[in-house]
Amino acid sequence: MTSGSVDLAISGGVASVLFNRPESHNAMTFAMYDRLAEACAQISADNSVRAVVFRGAGEAFVAGTDISEFRDFKTAEDGLRYESRIERTVELVERIAAPTLAVVTGAAMGGGLVLAAACDLRVITPRARFGVPIARTVGNCLSVANTARLVASLGGSRAKRMLLLAETMDAGEAVACGFALGVVAPEEIDRRAAELAGVLSSNAPLTLRIAKEAIRRLAANGLPTGDDLVRLAYGSGDFKEGVSAFLEKRRPVWTGR
Repeated sequence: MTSGSVDLAISGGVASVLFNRPESHNAMTFAMYDRLAEACAQISADNSVRAVVFRGAGEAFVAGTDISEFRDFKTAEDGLRYESRIERTVELVERIAAPTLAVVTGAAMGGGLVLAAACDLRVITPRARFGVPIARTVGNCLSVANTARLVASLGGSRAKRMLLLAETMDAGEAVACGFALGVVAPEEIDRRAAELAGVLSSNAPLTLRIAKEAIRRLAANGLPTGDDLVRLAYGSGDFKEGVSAFLEKRRPVWTGR
């Protein structure tokens, strides 16, 4: 079994994360999950990052976890430890302060769908497919936390379809239900991803960070307090710069502070 890699590159304020195991449709090994966690930590520690793009090498995004990793599972506790590991890694993706974009050009299945759902935005090509086929393949399950992520992104009825009938969602349905921003021709996907990353990078970073955190809290807790987020925005130098730039009829220069 080839271990694959999760490659990180940062340039011009944009972090690019590549799931790199194309011969296995980027099925994730445990080592790849560990590397993804490290990449998220590196991104979160780099104040220059204004946008993050996740994509898969070859034709797939991520085809879930490599099933051969389950060969040594002996008890239910092995499953609990595995699901906890996946939850922690997905949460690291979700908690990246900069906005995240998933570029999906093929299959995003099982854990791959969960990773795509953990990103803020998704742009896809016509060959994109989404699903959780475990009811007809391995017979395991998603954790409740990761199931909740799919319900939040797709709606309860569509999540039930995927989980109970093991149905997949095509590109057209992904756009129709709001999961993806749009379908882009394969030859245009790199340009569109760069364009979206540029827009995200040019917007006020603290405003984006606060919006992400507010939405995350709402999804997790219903109607939590957000006074700390309001203070962060209105007490920032970026807010003062934004007001000055607006009144002076010029473009603001954001610093993220």
